[in-house]
Amino acid sequence: MNLRPNRVKEKLAAGEVATVVSGINHPDDIDAFGAIANASGIAGIWLEGEHAGVDPANLGNLTRACDLWGMTPVVRINSNSQGLIYRTLDCGAQGIVVPHVNSAAEARNVVDGGKFPPIGKRGAYTSRQGHGVENYMQFADDQSLLVILIEDIVAYQNLDEILEVDQIDVFFVAPSDFAASMGHTGDAGHPEVVETMNDAFRRIEAAGRNSGATCGESEIARYVGLGAKFLLTGTGPWLSAGATSYINSVKDHSR
Repeated sequence: MNLRPNRVKEKLAAGEVATVVSGINHPDDIDAFGAIANASGIAGIWLEGEHAGVDPANLGNLTRACDLWGMTPVVRINSNSQGLIYRTLDCGAQGIVVPHVNSAAEARNVVDGGKFPPIGKRGAYTSRQGHGVENYMQFADDQSLLVILIEDIVAYQNLDEILEVDQIDVFFVAPSDFAASMGHTGDAGHPEVVETMNDAFRRIEAAGRNSGATCGESEIARYVGLGAKFLLTGTGPWLSAGATSYINSVKDHSR
């Protein structure tokens, strides 16, 4: 057994845009989506463990479904805990997303939890991704993706020092909490929020690091133009557009 490659990290290393998809949280649905993902070039599946029901009990099957199709399982957890970070990796995640990282010290904590010694402090365990892989712990760090969420105005104020932390793969600028932290809850399109976020993207690119964004089809030009290399999109708009198109076609042919 060889160590499974991390498709998101491969795309980032090549300077390409990596797209991950949220809203698919059952193994059978991931499996059914796999052929579409392979044909379209989608790099990974975002498994939601901060706001939805992904937990260690079901993570093994979710990540196995991703593995069948070579998609990278990227899991958002709900706190910046070293134990939670490496337990999630041990259960089969290839990428970790940590919310509300507001300082360089908090970013280093993510690295400590996500990388084995001597880089970090991840507990010595082979993990689900390492079964049958010889010397897994010597090579696992190369395939472990670390994403931190820049989603509070204090993180923006500390961004320069956060960007100096090594081993973070993506600095993801998250709009909703960012807006709320600026006093504009529910209004991520407020001009002050938009310009502050845009400046964060510019600074991340200027530092030679990868930025990430929540990005529907209408926002691709904006975020790619700002240098984003990690795009998160959801299945909701696709389902809505497909359902609307289908029903409209039924109506047209029923007249």
